[in-house]
Amino acid sequence: MKVFGIDPGSIRTGYGCIESDGRRHRLVICGAIRTVPKAALADRLGHIHDELSRLIAAHRPDCVVVENLFHAKNVKSALVLGHARGVAMLAAVQSGLPVLEYTPAEIKASVAGYGRAGKSQMGHMVKLLLGLAAAPTPHDAADALAVAMCHVHASGALGALAGAAARAPRSQRSWRNMSAADLAQLSRRRLS
Repeated sequence: MKVFGIDPGSIRTGYGCIESDGRRHRLVICGAIRTVPKAALADRLGHIHDELSRLIAAHRPDCVVVENLFHAKNVKSALVLGHARGVAMLAAVQSGLPVLEYTPAEIKASVAGYGRAGKSQMGHMVKLLLGLAAAPTPHDAADALAVAMCHVHASGALGALAGAAARAPRSQRSWRNMSAADLAQLSRRRLS
């Protein structure tokens, strides 16, 4: 399965595409679409739409997954983020692919095991799950990859692994309670 994840933003929109057999994830591409902050909103949105359309067409995923908006610092930033999500959804829909959405808490819980994980924690888990030497940068790219991985996990492809995690001792159910060695061992098991 090839999944294209999007972390929408009006200044920087993260994107990431992975291939997964349900147990192993492989990085296809990731990055961020950067816009000029002082440019008119319409121009920024047009640029985001055009770049996402180009990337989706070039990598031909099976589906597109977009992070869902759940809160913003103020009404104006929520509206602007909503516009960015809208053009991301439009690019995905125009590609003719299924479009899915997950909340930030669902994504964090799926990838890091904790719904309130921070940016650095998410980047570290994305690095481990993809077997990368370093966390993807900028953090928007890591977030987009986490969005894609969340869908693979949610689609039931990792149901057996989730069942094993549920049977683990309570102290090992969250990455927050694990040592670096435990995290590395968990990553190796997920990748093998």
